Amino acid sequence: MTELKHAHRLRTGRYSEPGQIYLLTAVVLNRQPLFHDFKSGRLVVDALKTAEQEGFATSLAWVVMPDHFHWLIELQNIQLPSLMARTKSRIAVTLNRSAGRQGPVWQHGYHDRAIRKEEDLQAVARYIVANPLRAGLVERVGDYPLWDAIWL
Repeated sequence: MTELKHAHRLRTGRYSEPGQIYLLTAVVLNRQPLFHDFKSGRLVVDALKTAEQEGFATSLAWVVMPDHFHWLIELQNIQLPSLMARTKSRIAVTLNRSAGRQGPVWQHGYHDRAIRKEEDLQAVARYIVANPLRAGLVERVGDYPLWDAIWL
């Protein structure tokens, strides 16, 4: 219930700027591992790619974990709340249909962090794609199938 109690804080001061690079994170409701297998994880990947094809974001790096995803993007012709609402909705509808389930998939809101110009984007990308390694899911980053980065 804590995530709902403080969800309004995730929106406070949120500003969307086309051309700005953001690190976005969305978490599954109650941290259920809904993306624990390759097939369900690919539904997330497909939604991220669709957002890129629609011209809303340029994906720089991403990783799909069993209960959340991280997405490093350059924002294009959309506001962050709209991008995330569309992406999370697309994933929820597809996952529910595919798994024969109903109900919400995501915690309310999402986390975003604007990346400063002086930050090393490749270092941020390496941090993102190393999530499965830090979580103990694999022994080598290359063994985890649900990640990508334009530099790696």
